[in-house]
Amino acid sequence: MAVNPNIIGIVSDEFTNPNTVTMLNEMTRQLNARGLVTLLLNVDSAENYQRMLQNAASLPLAGLVFLTSLFEDELHTAAKLLPDVATVHLSQSRELGAEVVMADGFDAGAEMGLLLLSHGHQRFGFMHSQELAGPARQMTGLVSSLEAEHKTLNIQLVAGANDRELAYQAMMAYLKKTRAAERINALFCESDVLAFGALQAVRDFGQGAHVAVVGFDDVDEARASTWHLTTWAQRRDLLVNEALNRLLENRADTGNAWQQGELQVRHSHHGKYVPGEMSQCGCAIRH
Repeated sequence: MAVNPNIIGIVSDEFTNPNTVTMLNEMTRQLNARGLVTLLLNVDSAENYQRMLQNAASLPLAGLVFLTSLFEDELHTAAKLLPDVATVHLSQSRELGAEVVMADGFDAGAEMGLLLLSHGHQRFGFMHSQELAGPARQMTGLVSSLEAEHKTLNIQLVAGANDRELAYQAMMAYLKKTRAAERINALFCESDVLAFGALQAVRDFGQGAHVAVVGFDDVDEARASTWHLTTWAQRRDLLVNEALNRLLENRADTGNAWQQGELQVRHSHHGKYVPGEMSQCGCAIRH
């Protein structure tokens, strides 16, 4: 008797990334509500990825969801090993033709740019997780706001991965090699994880370095008193629902509600930090 496909494979290599974990939680919640089973594929190499897909070929897979883009030929490999299984990405894909469901980073960048400009910042930077063929949408939006006010993006930093320690190292290296008078005073990071690393580097560097640092994702840690990180909140519930509708029903929402988000204004966009300075309510004092 034929078995109805009822398993969704979730593919990622970043289960230490808080945004990935939060997205996974939302994905499994919605899959449970649809009566589907989750198969978690934790990938750490191309060989491991291929082996797991081979093992999954005997299962009744209804689709694959990529929470992160892994390799240049990830979809080619999936199509070869699982030719009848549809795929969707909840992240930017490295391959042309991928079905991608993502928040509109352009709007996030544009709004973040307006916020940073309104606080008088004059020199701006953007931190990427890694080099990509084209500019990140967040950066493109940021540049649009800056250019409208006759400002430019002064520096682009690349961490090398979506990794807090690598972001720390990239920011620290920049601070050490750049004269104080030439440093940026506002940095927009591609993710909150990068923002945490960059912000910690600014604090550790000291020496009067004041750099506003903002992020993208609004993970739970962004709200913590350690960071008070100003960031952009994605609608993960709408993103996951859209991804599953496309994957399982071949139905796409032509509206853009699922691409929208909301600016979360906290304190880190001010660019000043005094360790341990707290208000009576337990919140960091604005400067």
